[in-house]
Amino acid sequence: MERDQKWIQEILRRGSQQAADQLVRSYYDEIYIFIYRQVGNREDARDLTQDSFIAALRSLPSYDEKKAGFRTWLYRLATYKVIDAKRKRKPVAVPLDEDKIFPAEDFVTKIMDKALLQQIEEYVRALDPTLQEVFRLRLYGDYSFPEIASATAEPEAKIKARYYRLLHHLRKEFNNDAQI
Repeated sequence: MERDQKWIQEILRRGSQQAADQLVRSYYDEIYIFIYRQVGNREDARDLTQDSFIAALRSLPSYDEKKAGFRTWLYRLATYKVIDAKRKRKPVAVPLDEDKIFPAEDFVTKIMDKALLQQIEEYVRALDPTLQEVFRLRLYGDYSFPEIASATAEPEAKIKARYYRLLHHLRKEFNNDAQI
């Protein structure tokens, strides 16, 4: 966005605290919600959101708008902060086998039920961080597959395969609840 680029230039050229505040405010809630949905704890989400913005402001000189939009870059930094925090907790990885891929549209609409979404989040938290990232960027960040591919530096086909494979496993896991 032009507005983001204006603030970034103000920060880089003049060290503008006001521009930094505006940039952080414009994305704070969005990044907080994104992180909270991954960690499930408000305090951890606040800490990781703060860490993400500190890292973003410190890394602004290396930000290249030609490689990614600011929003994409910021989500990537937030994702790394979450992954780092989860590595410190040593999550249990659940291996996924290659299964048949199913369309996602009906499934995504059905998981909007909050209780079911909470169960799904618990399941997803135990998965490999790369799978978590794809799932959350798609569902919570409302990213398209090309945007996720750009943010993760992975081929779009690989992103789609991971996403649909995960949806298949979620369907399998939660189908017995008769809610999906």
